[in-house]
Amino acid sequence: MRSLYKRQFVLTAGMILVSFALLGAAFFTLSYQYTIRQTRESMERNADYVANFTSKSRALGVGVEDDVYITMIATIAQISDAVVLITEADGEMVVSTDGATVQGYSALGGRYLPRTVVEQVAQSGGYTGMSTLGGFFSEKRYVAGTPIVVETLDRGSGQVVKTMVGVAYVAAEASSLTELWRAFTTIFFFTAVVVLCIAFLTSSVTSLKQTKPLKEIAETARKFGHGEYEVRVKGYEDRRDEVGELAEAFNAMADSIAKSEERRSEFVANISHELKTPMTTIAGFSDGILDGTIPPERERAALQTISSETRRLSRLVRRMLDLSRLQSAENVTAQEQFDVSEVMLRVLVSLETKINARHLDVDTQLPDGPVMVWGDPDAITQVCYNLLDNAIKFSDEGSTMGISITTKGGKAHVAVRNTGQTIPADELAMIFDRFHKSDKSRSVDREGVGLGLYIVKTILNNHKENITVTSQDGVTEFNFTLTLA
Repeated sequence: MRSLYKRQFVLTAGMILVSFALLGAAFFTLSYQYTIRQTRESMERNADYVANFTSKSRALGVGVEDDVYITMIATIAQISDAVVLITEADGEMVVSTDGATVQGYSALGGRYLPRTVVEQVAQSGGYTGMSTLGGFFSEKRYVAGTPIVVETLDRGSGQVVKTMVGVAYVAAEASSLTELWRAFTTIFFFTAVVVLCIAFLTSSVTSLKQTKPLKEIAETARKFGHGEYEVRVKGYEDRRDEVGELAEAFNAMADSIAKSEERRSEFVANISHELKTPMTTIAGFSDGILDGTIPPERERAALQTISSETRRLSRLVRRMLDLSRLQSAENVTAQEQFDVSEVMLRVLVSLETKINARHLDVDTQLPDGPVMVWGDPDAITQVCYNLLDNAIKFSDEGSTMGISITTKGGKAHVAVRNTGQTIPADELAMIFDRFHKSDKSRSVDREGVGLGLYIVKTILNNHKENITVTSQDGVTEFNFTLTLA
């Protein structure tokens, strides 16, 4: 498997190399074309100047073998660092000079230019190109040629007649162009190598810094997966980039999973305890009846205890199934409109027998009209039942239990109040936990399993609603909200 570091480095290096290749190709092409264009224009200007000078000299009767003329073109050749060649119209060479030496007609020995060069001058009125001029130069040179034109007056017609009497050529060594181009190339390659080295080094360091945290996070994740829930990604708390966000997200996930595992362990311990108590009781009384330890006259009482504990065990299992359904990822709370006042009154009527058994009065403060809210009516019915059943069980006998519904800020506030033993302040924060039952309530609430308020909290959380509890001066009040329709 190729590592992210290698892929990142190869990708960055490849992009840099391709960029430099394209840049280099463009630089070489433009620099070469610019150099050739500059040389061509310079040679053409010089050839034009020599042709004009020669034309004027002939008009004044100065021949190409005159010392003044030869000195002048030799100076031009020396200044332009080129060879100046004068030929007749048919291509016969007359004078050649590089500024230092001069070859006249006698020295040139009647040499002629190639026919292709002469024809090009005749057809296009000039010549440009790389050529040895028929072997006159030992290597190819850049040559520019301009016709030498003499103007004469035709006495018969009175018109000026232009006649090409020769051609002036200026030839520059191609080596100068090559050297200049090589100088450009050397500078470019040197700069490119330095920049590439810096870029590769920077890319390597950057890629390493990017992949190192990922490796550490992966290693931490492996340890976490093997049960080391205390490990965390450290050293990236001050980073404000994506790596810092990833490390923070991983640590938050690890904290959440660790808490979930802690709650799971606590849940298993709690349910083991809750299941153990009724099962121990059932087994003890059953064994007592079977082995005769319990006398016949007490068997009925023992069977009643077994029946009671069996029903308690059944309630515990049923509550666990309800809780599992509520916490299931497939559980989707139905959203429909219903009257919460009607739900509360219906639940209150269903608990009338329990209310009368404890001789309780009920103070209801409900609006005159319906209070329409959004939610799952069945689930909210379960919430109302659990809260009212709890209030009945822990109310002082003969006291008053209160129910009220108010509306404020787009919410319906439902309150259930009872008078009885005050819940200690340190237990209020745990009252909605699974299997939480205070010591005092355990002896009183033998029918409870410690899941009622946890189910209430879970249902309201699914509805994105809140529930609070207060307990002071013997009055305990639960208050939850629902969104008004």
